[in-house]
Amino acid sequence: MEGLRWAFGCGFWQPTRHEWLLAARCVQAEERERIGAFVFARDAKAAMGGRLLIRKLIAERLKIPWNEIQLQRTTKGKPFLANPVFTTIPNFNFNISHHGDYTVLAAEPNLQVGVDVVKTDFPGSRSVAEFFRIMNRQFTGYEWNTIKMAGDEWAQLGMFYRHWETILDDNHHVAVALGKPDMFGKYPAQVQENTNQEPPKFTLLSFKDLISSAIAMAPEDLTCWENFQIKQEKPSRQHQMSV
Repeated sequence: MEGLRWAFGCGFWQPTRHEWLLAARCVQAEERERIGAFVFARDAKAAMGGRLLIRKLIAERLKIPWNEIQLQRTTKGKPFLANPVFTTIPNFNFNISHHGDYTVLAAEPNLQVGVDVVKTDFPGSRSVAEFFRIMNRQFTGYEWNTIKMAGDEWAQLGMFYRHWETILDDNHHVAVALGKPDMFGKYPAQVQENTNQEPPKFTLLSFKDLISSAIAMAPEDLTCWENFQIKQEKPSRQHQMSV
């Protein structure tokens, strides 16, 4: 069983009534409720994409029927597979991340895995120095020295993004970190993918790809679509500036 990398363009997805209702039928009740509680459509789409990515992974790689997959969350909110059969397949790990227009998933059979996707832009109201402090765990000391010697703040920011592993498009970059199995529960920040081997490439999935293995788990509920339709896509610029 090999590792994999998937990305879904949740920000570009403008779901039809049929698509959103189908997606809602293909997640657990508590997931559907959590997704419906998001204020903005952008966040609801990102969360839905993440749940569908996880279920697709488990259904296709672990061969557990979609409608039999039991997902729970750790005390820190990280989703994990709770099916008893999972104990027969040790150390198969996955992690998801979303930012900007993408939700991404990375999975590995024998290693802990962490993934981060970031949209390339200036870090809002924060200074570049504060942004780097928050992102400190992403790189080694040597890499940070290289970034900070690049020039002015914009040059440093450009170098920061060039250190990320994979380019999804002109505005989105992804980084994957791997750790040994005994690092369970910790983000493997300083263990980058093995540079002696070609890492798995990120595959961009469509909505049709996401549900290719799906089995509906609930009857159609029109309130899911009605709830989604009234959501604003994202915070207005005026609202963002006032926060």
